[in-house]
Amino acid sequence: MRSFAFALAYWWLSIFYTTSAAIVAVIPGRRVLSDVIRLYTRRMLWAMRAFAGIKVDVRGKERLPDGAFIIGAKHHSWGDGFVMFANVDNLSFVTGDHLEKIPLLRGILKKLGAIVVDSCGGPEARKALSDSAAQAHAEGRRILIYPEGHLCAPGERYRYRLGIFYLYRDFELPVATNLSCFWRKQDFKKTPGTATVEFLDPIPTGLGKDEFMTALETACETRTNELIAMATGQPVREAVLVQWDEKRKAPVPT
Repeated sequence: MRSFAFALAYWWLSIFYTTSAAIVAVIPGRRVLSDVIRLYTRRMLWAMRAFAGIKVDVRGKERLPDGAFIIGAKHHSWGDGFVMFANVDNLSFVTGDHLEKIPLLRGILKKLGAIVVDSCGGPEARKALSDSAAQAHAEGRRILIYPEGHLCAPGERYRYRLGIFYLYRDFELPVATNLSCFWRKQDFKKTPGTATVEFLDPIPTGLGKDEFMTALETACETRTNELIAMATGQPVREAVLVQWDEKRKAPVPT
């Protein structure tokens, strides 16, 4: 019953605020649209708590620096983005070009300053990602990216993609979460409880590619595994590496 009630609230809020965002997107500047998105995400967190019984405990906000920075986060649930936009000002995000093909979202993404990349990747995509990130950095915006590129179930991890390295400017702010223990990926069923999303210590500048990627993955995976253990009451377990099957559009354990 909780899951059904939340589903109704989810779609009502999404339709209402998406329509509102599309309308205000014609207003010059990004401020009004950002305010609509912030209100939408905070309403969604309220609905998660009121209808699904999921309270989100956000930790480590004192680690958020001033100015521009990058958030490299685990992507456990559709609820992840709501937490980020509700708690971080002036936020842009990296997304694949599939969202840009949806007419209603195209204008919203452009106005929000979303960094849209070619899902197929390659050198041109990396250059476009780096150029867009440089512009966002110059404007003082924060950038949210999910370096694994896929939603993860509890105890899963994907290969961390190198695209985030090409965003690496001033510093990186890893994020760990156990939200999928309560709202698993995009599943209909929700489990009441207190989820945790935690901003971790920033990764300093000047690291080489391999050193940076290792530091990011170690920080995100280690703390995420600890948070999952805290939520489930089970011992800390290392996440299982999975591959993504493009034909089946599904994860494949390795």
